[in-house]
Amino acid sequence: MTACAAAARANRKSEPRLVLIVGAAGQLGEVTAALFARRGPTRSLTRAELDLTNHGRVLEIVDDLRPSTIINCSGYNQVDAAEDEYIAAIEANAFVVRSLAKAANRVGAGLVHYSTDFVFDGDASTPYRETDRPNPRSVYAASKLMGEWFAADAPQHYVLRVESLFGGLTRRKGSLDRMIDAIQAGQPVRAFTDRVVSPSYVWDIAIATATLLARHAPAGLYHCVNSGSATWYAVAEEIQRQLQVEATLEPSTMQVAALKAARPRYCALANDKLSAAGYPMPTWQDALSRAIAARQPSGQDALTMADDCVTASLP
Repeated sequence: MTACAAAARANRKSEPRLVLIVGAAGQLGEVTAALFARRGPTRSLTRAELDLTNHGRVLEIVDDLRPSTIINCSGYNQVDAAEDEYIAAIEANAFVVRSLAKAANRVGAGLVHYSTDFVFDGDASTPYRETDRPNPRSVYAASKLMGEWFAADAPQHYVLRVESLFGGLTRRKGSLDRMIDAIQAGQPVRAFTDRVVSPSYVWDIAIATATLLARHAPAGLYHCVNSGSATWYAVAEEIQRQLQVEATLEPSTMQVAALKAARPRYCALANDKLSAAGYPMPTWQDALSRAIAARQPSGQDALTMADDCVTASLP
């Protein structure tokens, strides 16, 4: 090997390997792809570009790209429909993760996978920790728990439990986003008084993900939601307060809603482990204020703010 060839090979080894993001067209995927693209080589693939249920194709793509990390933002999240479409839910939320974990092992890549608060039964009265035992009560919840197990097959894995996503770029579609839209328009909003949640701002989830990877935090399971908790009705009241508009808020209960799939009534999650790893999550009220500000034409760019937050959180 010539000296020039050896130098070129050494330079290739020192170059950062790319991050592969799958499910990049969704609410969380779009934001994660945008943030990671600012920080290094990234390849983002949507469902249309890569059918994750095609196990052979997944292995082929990962073998070809040889990423340092695979971030899985895909998933089946139709909670009620999953009661009937259980095969589709398990395939997307469990078997796809198994394929990604096997692909990660083949190339020595890390794997980031997002799970949900629904893995718990909701019978608690204090925020759930990572050490608390899951007890899923729906097909969707069971499929997500299976996905957690398969993700752990990748030695360097991060399973981040998130819930009640809001914010983003163009794919705002969560319950909290719809509340903001309705209250801003002066429309009546019906909200649960008996379901407690810890909302998750997608930009903060993306920042936490980037921070864990950059700090080489211990692999494993992390809760990743904005700090604090509230009933959906209290969330609606805070939206109204921050927007400073008049809107009719109508209290409702889970029993009245009569949803097909069971939901955990109490699903607040504790972030202590994530905080100890280097990123204390902001409160949901703070995240809400930033999400509302990002909707304004004159608001500060959310992507730039997120990039700055990652840089500031590094040692």
